[in-house]
Amino acid sequence: METMPSSPLSLIIPVLNEAATITTTLRGLAPLRQGGTEVIVVDGGSRDGTPELARPHCQEVIDAPGGRARQMNRGAEAACGEILLFLHADTHLPDSADHHIRQALSRERCWGRFDIRLEGNSRLLPMVARAMNLRSRLTGIATGDQALFMTRAAFEAVGGFPDQPLMEDIAISRRLGRLSPPACLHSRVTSSGRRWDSQGPWRTIWLMWRLRWRYWRGAPPETLAREYRHVR
Repeated sequence: METMPSSPLSLIIPVLNEAATITTTLRGLAPLRQGGTEVIVVDGGSRDGTPELARPHCQEVIDAPGGRARQMNRGAEAACGEILLFLHADTHLPDSADHHIRQALSRERCWGRFDIRLEGNSRLLPMVARAMNLRSRLTGIATGDQALFMTRAAFEAVGGFPDQPLMEDIAISRRLGRLSPPACLHSRVTSSGRRWDSQGPWRTIWLMWRLRWRYWRGAPPETLAREYRHVR
């Protein structure tokens, strides 16, 4: 694989009613934008003014049908970069993230993710983050919270994110894993632990593991998504 020291990078953020977090997230990306990174926000039907808050801090805000996978695919379609980075609205990248990504993609890898740190009130969050990072290294499966990145060629080779309402990160990791192992970066993104704080850490851990187990066993993503929304 050729090195990618100067390949253009596009950062895609799917959002839905993220008025409380989007401005802080985008302001934190200002150094990347100044360095040439394209930032695209893809809105899935927000009703809280998220698109209006986002516009001053990114290159483009576009609309897409609801659903994270559809939003990310739409953002990739509109993006100009040869490297695609998908970031959740409540996740913050480490310093020099673009440099880390380009280096990772010059080592016989076409995709990867960051380690994660969870920020919140629960004392269990460091343990949860360590478990997520270890599981990802052992299985080669990444979660969306870990800021998935990949070459455009790899994204197109696997057909983008599958059109499903949940577990799209697991599904695309499986497909990308057929092209190369993931680059598992030790640099950490910082993601909100609001899910664990609001629902309780043990309850959330049990829910996520149960949903993942059922997905591995072949349960339809649509069924799991309905259960996930009900619990939330």
